[in-house]
Amino acid sequence: MANLNKVMLMGNLTRDPQLKVIPSTNTPVVDFAIACNRKFKGANGEDREEVTFVDITAFGRTAEVINQYLTKGKPIFIEGRLKLDQWEDKNGGGKRSKLSVVCENFQFIGGRDGAPGGGGGGYDPGAQAGGGEYDQTPRARSAPPAARPPAQRPPVARPAPVHQPPAEQPFGDEPQIDEADIPF
Repeated sequence: MANLNKVMLMGNLTRDPQLKVIPSTNTPVVDFAIACNRKFKGANGEDREEVTFVDITAFGRTAEVINQYLTKGKPIFIEGRLKLDQWEDKNGGGKRSKLSVVCENFQFIGGRDGAPGGGGGGYDPGAQAGGGEYDQTPRARSAPPAARPPAQRPPVARPAPVHQPPAEQPFGDEPQIDEADIPF
């Protein structure tokens, strides 16, 4: 039987990220937590809210970017996996355990510096070979084509619309989908 360990969370940071380095491998590690809110109606019809706090750990370039750009209160979208840590309590309290998330990918949510809007940039550590610098600046838009004055535009003849159903694909021929067209 196949197994799957995948987590997707969206919430706000409950504290500033804390960057550390693993000495043996010189790997950056950042620990932080997010709060995920759930709103629902109770049995008596009143609006209720439930908050879940989740501890998250990120490694490598992902850890550096999170530490550089995010602070307490900022929203974030996390993709990762669950990790269960178990240990013996030093004070004789028996076995302890903690469930946390290891961040494998993330996206900034909202605008820059608390401004409302946009989905923000994303960061996929596998997308950059060699761990290049992360650049969050938006790409420059090309200038619109120069418009001619209305008097100089030639008239455009438009054919009458013909309503035909789209052609059906033969059985077995799957349409080609470009990965850029997938919205997630």
